[in-house]
Amino acid sequence: MPLPLDDPAQITTRTLAHYEQHAEDFREGTRDHDVSQNIAALLRHIRAQAPFTILDLGCGPGRDLQTFSRLGHVAIGLDGAGSFVRMARADSGCTVWHQDFVSLDLPGGLFDGIFANASLFHVPSLALARVLRQLRAALKPDGVLFCSNPRGQNEEGWNGERYAAYHDLAAWRSRMVDAGFVELEHYYRPPGLPRAQQPWLASVWRRTAE
Repeated sequence: MPLPLDDPAQITTRTLAHYEQHAEDFREGTRDHDVSQNIAALLRHIRAQAPFTILDLGCGPGRDLQTFSRLGHVAIGLDGAGSFVRMARADSGCTVWHQDFVSLDLPGGLFDGIFANASLFHVPSLALARVLRQLRAALKPDGVLFCSNPRGQNEEGWNGERYAAYHDLAAWRSRMVDAGFVELEHYYRPPGLPRAQQPWLASVWRRTAE
């Protein structure tokens, strides 16, 4: 069967199946990844009184949920892979919702911040505008969304059994502004390397006023 390119639900199902099959390897391979720069970027732009209520979108096995909890915040995870949901609940003790990105059911206006670290690039462009609007609606009126995605020249498609979209800064800005966000900052990762060796684009956005 040909791989689906125009059905976000089928794309997401196949991508999540890959993570289900490799959940333990993924946990071990990412356990020691240092994303403290990204966590700090989200937290410093939140204007609310701490502790913050934070959604870790695509929380995986729960590594960053543990960090947010240790910092004293109320962290809620969300992931579409059942294995990751079970791992994250057990390892972090946090509430973790089992939802995929193209079938979100989020409460309105709950979160001070949303942490989308290495997750939104799996959303097909066909579904991205809707997903971003749903994330905006889940934020409090002054809430902040952090995103980190592998960058590219706006190509998308299958990378093995995972679907990925590789946006450049201009295209990502356009998507975010159209969804009702204003840019606060952006940077490239890993830090301290030439741009050609920085495959990740990180950006921070505030929900605009109604």
